[in-house]
Amino acid sequence: MTNMLRKIFNKKVVAVVLILILVLVIVSGSITIVQPGHTGVVVTLGRVEEGVLQEGLHFKIPFIQNIVMIDNRITKLEVDTEAFSSDLQTVETKLAINYRVDTSKSYSIYKNIGGDYETVLVVPAVNEVLKAIASQYTAEESVTNRTLISSGLVDGLNEKLNDIGLYVTDVNIINFDFSEAFITAIEEKQVAQQELLKAETEKQTKITNAEAEAEAIKVKAEAEAEALRITAEAEAEANAIIADSLTDELIQYHKIEKWNGELPVVTGGSGAFLDVTDMISDEHPQIVQQEAE
Repeated sequence: MTNMLRKIFNKKVVAVVLILILVLVIVSGSITIVQPGHTGVVVTLGRVEEGVLQEGLHFKIPFIQNIVMIDNRITKLEVDTEAFSSDLQTVETKLAINYRVDTSKSYSIYKNIGGDYETVLVVPAVNEVLKAIASQYTAEESVTNRTLISSGLVDGLNEKLNDIGLYVTDVNIINFDFSEAFITAIEEKQVAQQELLKAETEKQTKITNAEAEAEAIKVKAEAEAEALRITAEAEAEANAIIADSLTDELIQYHKIEKWNGELPVVTGGSGAFLDVTDMISDEHPQIVQQEAE
């Protein structure tokens, strides 16, 4: 009897345990948690339900409904691709694209495209838009216009993907690679431009120095001419003052001042005679009287 009771008890325990396990499975299968930054797409027996589950705790029908999580946070995608520039150079490009999935369209993206929408939609769109933009620039311009090309990629990708529910927030050009021949040509061009700039600078320096030297000579000549003019004006003014101050008496006085004491009786030439004694007697009669004595 004891063994029988033990067997019955053991069977009941096993049954209870099984029931508890079944309940736990059913309960766990009825609950789903949508993590932050995600939405849940409800799939009922293979059919995608319209609408999505937002962040938090949700209930579902176990064994009938399945919840597919869609990441709606900004996702980074790196793409290696190539395109041709307007001068037919091959431009190998590495891009970093930041994009996100619109929460309200998560179910339609999953329904129409599936979970691999990045490979199916984003990468082909990047290749197409890059080729269209790269063809607008030469290979050399591609390097100097990285910002414009990045902005054009953002606009072009959003134009293609927004209606589907994908939004590109940023495109960074990590690298541009060109052929070895093109890189060599660019380096040679840079060297030639630098040499030309150096020659032009040296030429301009020589011209500036020559102009400065000519200006200095001109200033010096003008200064000397001005000094001569001032000297000439001063001499002319002095001569004018002297001329205005001369009188016959003053002239006679200066003649006497310079007389050496000898009295020529007459002097002259070509029949013209000057009686010096008469001149002296007029001005200084005492000298004539002393000579007479």
